Amino acid sequence: MTQPSQLDVVTIGEAMAMFIAQQTGDLAAAERFIKRIAGAELNVAIGLARLGLQVGWVSRVGDDSFGRFTLQQLAKESVDHRCVTTDARYRTGFQLKARVDDGSDPEVEYFRKGSAASHLSPDDFNPDYFGSARHLHLSGVAAALSDSSLALLHYAAQTMRAQGKSISFDPNLRPVLWRSEAEMRQQLNALAEYADWVLPGEKEGYILTGYRQPEAIADFYLDKGVKAVVIKTGCDGAWYKTAQGEKGVVAPVLVDNVVDTVGAGDGFAVGLISALLEDKTLPQAILRGNKIGSLAIQVAGDSEGLPTRAALGDY
Repeated sequence: MTQPSQLDVVTIGEAMAMFIAQQTGDLAAAERFIKRIAGAELNVAIGLARLGLQVGWVSRVGDDSFGRFTLQQLAKESVDHRCVTTDARYRTGFQLKARVDDGSDPEVEYFRKGSAASHLSPDDFNPDYFGSARHLHLSGVAAALSDSSLALLHYAAQTMRAQGKSISFDPNLRPVLWRSEAEMRQQLNALAEYADWVLPGEKEGYILTGYRQPEAIADFYLDKGVKAVVIKTGCDGAWYKTAQGEKGVVAPVLVDNVVDTVGAGDGFAVGLISALLEDKTLPQAILRGNKIGSLAIQVAGDSEGLPTRAALGDY
């Protein structure tokens, strides 16, 4: 690999082809689908790239049509994918997503077991590539794929923290991918300790810490050395607390028509990370996160609602 150009952000994850039903109701009855790309960390990479940041995404895809589709979408979105390996031994995962018209969470069926991305490992860590980035974003989805993928995340976080790079962590819980809830809690909390910014949802915070109150959830991570915790509280916006004791609520950006709730948290991460890398204040960053999250839920698809810099306006 040639020496990479400077990156603003690097992230690690799995991409899947996503087939979205075009009729509401049970997936078993759906006959027409549209194909899109999906993946929590990929959504964040796409969103940051649309805002003009230089973003690298690290993964493995199969030598198949879904893998080629992933690479095509990465190129289309200007996401750097020089550290995406095409692994002919395994397939690229895919998912089916139901269509809803009442604002509820859509049913999603995953076909990802044994996928190419689940074979990510510390061997996928290119020190020059990661070292060229100033920020690392991690999520609990890639952590849940396999023991070797989890080991890669730990190694990346340890290395980049030692280099003084900033790190964000979104727990993004996927309990079905873990052997037990206890293992999920232990491993994700260990990863969170590397982060500067931890971004759980309110329910996720309770599962991971045992505390229901936002301040108690925040203190759990702040006591481990995290610099700031932002807790997504849905229609109430977001609650935050910093290591300096600053805390508060940032109001939500309300929408009239919720189309698809999947991807809202990824949109929030896009807003917060991009703003903090621009040296905006934490409340300003959270407000941008709320805005982009609100845009994400107004369209079908995981990343279709993520805005360009021009569309974002003054946020």
